[in-house]
Amino acid sequence: MNKKILGLVGVATLALGALVILPSMTQAYRGDASVKGPNYTVERHDAMEKAFDNNDFTAWQKLMTGRGNVTKVVNKDNFAKFAQIHKLTEEGKTAEAQKLRTELGLGLHNGQGNGMGRGMGMMHNR
Repeated sequence: MNKKILGLVGVATLALGALVILPSMTQAYRGDASVKGPNYTVERHDAMEKAFDNNDFTAWQKLMTGRGNVTKVVNKDNFAKFAQIHKLTEEGKTAEAQKLRTELGLGLHNGQGNGMGRGMGMMHNR
């Protein structure tokens, strides 16, 4: 009986831990520049920063191949605005960044726009 109770407590503890830890990991996909995702590497981060700094859509696109729905929204024509969102987010100007996200139709989750992107992949899988 005690082993069953201990086993259930252990499973419950693991489940609770997952509920606490996993949401914090997904913050990287919600525009939180301070959170590094599970696929973060210094090399990829530096390459992504360079792409944003140089307004280089082609470099960003190559880095994002197969990584999220944001690539269905961001294109060569709107990449400069997307790079501005990245800059504002890093500066902690979340309201300004959110305004531009809405203009691009990213991360709305209210049935409007494309509703894609949540953090727009711009945090480069940190």
